[in-house]
Amino acid sequence: MGRLAPRPLLLALLGLALCRGRVVRVPSGSLVRVVGTELVIPCNVSDYDGPSEQNFDWSFSSSGSSFVELASTWEAGFPAQPYRERLQRGEILLRRTANDGVELHIKNVQPSDQGHYKCSTPSTDATVQGNYEDIVQVKVLADALQVDAGAPPEPGLSLRLGEPFELRCSASTASPLHTHLALLWELQRGTARRSVLALTHEGRFRPGPGYEQRYRVGDVRLDTVGADGYRLSVARALAADQGSYRCVVSEWIGEQGSWQEIQEKAVDVATVLIQPTVLRVAVARNVSVAEGKGLDLTCNITTDRADDVRPEVTWYFSRTPDGTWPGAPVLARLDRDSLVHSSPHVALSHVDARSYHLLVRDVSKENSGYYFCHVALWAPGHNRSWHKVAEARSAPASVDVTWLEPDYQVYLNASKVPEFSDDLTELECRIVDMKSLQASVRFTVSWYYRVNRRSDDLVASELLAVMNGDWTLKYGDRSKQRAQDGDFIFSKERTDTFSFRIQRTTEEDRGSYYCAVSAWTKQRNDSWVKSKDVFSKPVNIFWASEDSVLVVKARQPKPFFAAGNTFEMTCKVSSKNIKSPRYSVLITAEKPVGDLSSPNETKYIISLDQDSVVKLENWTDASRVDGVVLEKVQEDEFRYRMYQTQVSDAGLYRCVVTAWSPVRGSLWREAATSLSNPIEIDFQTAGPIFNASVHSDTPSVIRGDLIKLFCIIAVEGGALDPDDMAFDVSWFAVHSFGLDKAPVLLSSLDRKGIVTMAERDRKSELSLERVGVLEFLLRVHGSEDQDFGNYYCSVTPWVRSPTGSWQKEAEIYSKPIFVTVKMDVLNAFKYPLLIGVGLSTVIGLLSCLIGYCSSHWCCKKEVQETRRERRRLMSMEMD
Repeated sequence: MGRLAPRPLLLALLGLALCRGRVVRVPSGSLVRVVGTELVIPCNVSDYDGPSEQNFDWSFSSSGSSFVELASTWEAGFPAQPYRERLQRGEILLRRTANDGVELHIKNVQPSDQGHYKCSTPSTDATVQGNYEDIVQVKVLADALQVDAGAPPEPGLSLRLGEPFELRCSASTASPLHTHLALLWELQRGTARRSVLALTHEGRFRPGPGYEQRYRVGDVRLDTVGADGYRLSVARALAADQGSYRCVVSEWIGEQGSWQEIQEKAVDVATVLIQPTVLRVAVARNVSVAEGKGLDLTCNITTDRADDVRPEVTWYFSRTPDGTWPGAPVLARLDRDSLVHSSPHVALSHVDARSYHLLVRDVSKENSGYYFCHVALWAPGHNRSWHKVAEARSAPASVDVTWLEPDYQVYLNASKVPEFSDDLTELECRIVDMKSLQASVRFTVSWYYRVNRRSDDLVASELLAVMNGDWTLKYGDRSKQRAQDGDFIFSKERTDTFSFRIQRTTEEDRGSYYCAVSAWTKQRNDSWVKSKDVFSKPVNIFWASEDSVLVVKARQPKPFFAAGNTFEMTCKVSSKNIKSPRYSVLITAEKPVGDLSSPNETKYIISLDQDSVVKLENWTDASRVDGVVLEKVQEDEFRYRMYQTQVSDAGLYRCVVTAWSPVRGSLWREAATSLSNPIEIDFQTAGPIFNASVHSDTPSVIRGDLIKLFCIIAVEGGALDPDDMAFDVSWFAVHSFGLDKAPVLLSSLDRKGIVTMAERDRKSELSLERVGVLEFLLRVHGSEDQDFGNYYCSVTPWVRSPTGSWQKEAEIYSKPIFVTVKMDVLNAFKYPLLIGVGLSTVIGLLSCLIGYCSSHWCCKKEVQETRRERRRLMSMEMD
C-alpha cells in the first residue's frame, strides 16, 4: 500500500499537463446587418489540438442579460421552441469550418434578430482553464439603400469603333448610421464578368484588369453627377467594350477602425454593341509600262465613316501575288499627319481624301511584280491620342515592265592552237553585230568546257569561269586550282573581247570550248541585273597524240682493263614525239649476277640534270671524291669516267636518262624515262680469296665471367706479304636464339687501327684488338644475361696493287657462334639458404619453449581434477 499512495498525485499532475487553457473567440465589437440579408458569425476555439471535433452551443439574448438556447452542434433538443421552426426551414444553421471552428448562419435577417449572441463550448475538465464562451452584439438596420439605372435600360446601344459613350446609375441610402457607399461598373460577355472601374467605400478609384492603361490616359472615367448620380465615360469604344453593363453598389460601415459590408445591390444599365467600320481599298489590277517611263497607280478608299478619321496609306511591292506581306518592302507611306515617307524615285500624293497616287519614276525590269495598297483609319481619342478603327489591303496589282533587250552576236576564235602537250592555247570571245545598245548596259563572259565523245551520249558542260555584273570572276571546280597556279588565265582585252589562255595544255584539256556573253542593265540603286545571254559556237581543241619514245644505248670504248685503270662508258640518246627535249642522266651500278655480298642492290653514283648541273649521289669513297666524272659530249650523248678502279667496283653500270619538255619558259615537264643496256666491269685476275670464321674457347660462361671471341681470317690462293694486306673488321650480335632479329653493331676496327665502339645500355664492357696478322679478338667484360646470342664478324680486305694503290675487296661474313650466359646457382642460393636455415632454427626453438610452458602451467590443474574424479568413482563403487 505504501507504493500505491502517490498515484492520485501523478494523475492530477498529468491532467494539469494535458489540460491547456482554452479561449473561445467571436468577432470583436458589433456586427451590423440590414433586414433581409444574411448574418454569418464565426466562432473558434484557440489552443485546441484534440483529434475529435469540438462541440459548440449558441444562445441569444435581446437585452444581453438572459440568454435563450438557439442551436447546438451535439444536442438536438438544445434549441428553444421559438427557433426550432426556423432551424427546420434552414433559416438558421450551423456550418462547421474545422474541428475547432463553426459558423452561425441566419438567412433573411429580421429586426427581432437584433441582440447578443453567445458562443460556448461544453467542458468536462475538473479545473477551468481559460474562457469557454464569448459574446458578440448584432445590430439590424432597415433597408435604406436605393439603386436605380436612371432611365429604363435600352435594349442595345449601337456604336462604331472609336465613338464615345456614357452610362449612368444612381445610388443613395437613408441609414440612421454613418455608412459609406461603394460603386462598381461590371461588363458581362456571355457568362464571364469583368470589372471595369470601381469607386471604393474609402473614396478611391480602382480600374479593373485590362483597363489600367485606359484609365491612366483618361479614356475610361467615373464621375459623380449631383448628389446620387454616377457616370461611366468611355472616350473611344473598342471591340472589347461590347457587352452588358451593370452597376453594383455596396454599403459599408466602419467601427473601431475596421469596415463591414452590410449589403450589396446591382442593376442592369445597358447593352453596348460595337459595329465594325466598313473599309474597302481598290487598285487597278493589270498595268503595263515601258522601261524608262513612269508608273502611276491609284489607291481608292471607300468607308462609311464621315467623322474626323485620318487614313494612313502604305504601298508595298512583292515578286509574288500570294502574300509575303507585311514582310514585303515598303515603297512609300503617308501617315495620319499627311507626312510622306518615300525614296527619290518614288512619290506619293493624294488628289482628294479618298484617292492616293503612287508614282515610280524611270521604271526598269526589276520594277515588274505586284503592288499592294494598305490603308488604316485612325480616329482621335482622349488627350490627343489616336486609335486604329479599321484597316484593309487591296488586291495585288500586276505590273509588267516591257523593255527593249540588246541585240548582239558572239563569235569564238582559237588564236593559238596546241600541237603538242604543254603548248599554249588561246581563245578569244568577241561581241559582234551589236544593236539597240544603251549606255547603261555592260557585258560579261562565262567560259564552258565539254568533253568530246565519239558516241551520241549527252555530256554535261562544265563551268570554267563566270564573270558577274560587278566584274568579279568566280572559278569552277575544274579550273579553280589551275587558275590559282597561273595555268588558266581569264582576261578582258577590250570592251567587246574576252580571252582565255591555257599556259600548259594537257591531254585532259582536249575537248570543246564555248563562251556565253551576258548583258547587264544598271538599276536606279546602282546595282546590275542580267538581261540577256548569248552563246557562241563551240571550238574544238584537239591534236593527235602519240606515245613518247626514248631510247638509250650505252657502249664501252675500251673493252678490257685491269684494276687501277680508268673505266669509260658513253650513252647515246634518241627520242621521238617529245617537244624540244632536254635530258638528265643518272649513272647506276649493280652487283653482277652470282655476287651474294649485296644482292639486288642498285647504287646511284653521279647525275647530271637538264641544266647540266652535276651532283654526286651515293658515292661515299672519301679517298676518291674526284674519281668519277659525268659530262655532256653532245645534246644527245653523255660520257662517264671512273678513275683508279678497284676490285670492289665490279658490277653492271647503266645510264638512266629522263627527257624533259619546256613548260612556260624556264619550267620543265618530265616527258619520258629510259634505261640503257648494262656495261659490266669484271676483273679477270687470280687474286687471293679471303674467308672469315669465329672461334671461342668459352661459348658458355657464368654471369660476370669474361667472353672471348676470335675473328680468324684465312687467305687462299697467291701468297701476300702481310704489309700488302689490311682489314676492316666489325663485330655484330643478334640477341636471340635464332637469327630472326636485326643484328646490332658492337664494335669496329678499320684498316688504320682505329677502334669505334657502338653505344650500349648495358653494364658489360667491350674491347676489340688485333692479336695477330689474321686474328682479331673481341672481349665482353662482366657478362650479363642479356649478352647471350649469336655473334659474327664482317671483314673487308684491302690489297695493295703493284702500282701501289689499295684495292678494296668484297666484304665477307663469318658464320655466327652462339654464346650462352649461365647463372651461378651456388652463389645465387647461398644467402637465401643461410637465412632460411637460421629462421627455421629460431622458429623451432621458440615452438619448443611455448610447448614446454603450456604443458607445465596449463595442464597441471587438469591432472589433479581428473584424480579427484577417479577417487569419487572408486568410493562409490566401494559403497
